[in-house]
Amino acid sequence: MSAAPVVGVLALQGDVREHLAALRVAGARVLAVRRERELAEVDGLVIPGGESTTIVKLAHHFGLFEPLHERIAGGLPTFGSCAGMILLADRILDGAADQDTFGGIDMTVRRNAFGRQVESFEERVNVDGIAGGPVTAVFIRAPWVEEVGSDARVLARVETGPATGRIVAIRQRHLLATSFHPELTGDARMHEFFVNMVRDATEESGVHPLEKGGTA
Repeated sequence: MSAAPVVGVLALQGDVREHLAALRVAGARVLAVRRERELAEVDGLVIPGGESTTIVKLAHHFGLFEPLHERIAGGLPTFGSCAGMILLADRILDGAADQDTFGGIDMTVRRNAFGRQVESFEERVNVDGIAGGPVTAVFIRAPWVEEVGSDARVLARVETGPATGRIVAIRQRHLLATSFHPELTGDARMHEFFVNMVRDATEESGVHPLEKGGTA
């Protein structure tokens, strides 16, 4: 088995500790990313849930916005959950007029599409590429995907209730995004899926993970 890649979690806001714990279970070495020098250490990155506009403001404050945008555009495997999905979208509905995103996935995302915090819910969702049956998807003020470009691949849709058919997981080459919070369930299969994406990308690039930093 190839060496464990270093996967960072953008540690500006959101479920940072939960993602770090799930990534460890999934076989990655992990690193909290707050500075550009830490971003340079990672083979892959998770953008957690939280408040998308706040994450962008903090990224600008810490001098991370442009480095993140450049690395994501340059092929850094990146997984965005909830607010992270919004930040990987090329287009946003119901966002602030001047809201920035890192972009990269040819999709249109609607913010807070599933309603307010009090309307949070769990749903069992089948995800293409995830073995072992459906995953438990936790939706908290979650977005959904309204439109998908030809380069993006839909991985999961809501299967019951009034939101049936709504897209909640998507992949485009090195980028992965979910409307839901897989870090809150104790099921690390979505993180394993992403760690395997990072491992494949690292092997293709010829950069050995042991040359990087990170913590066990």
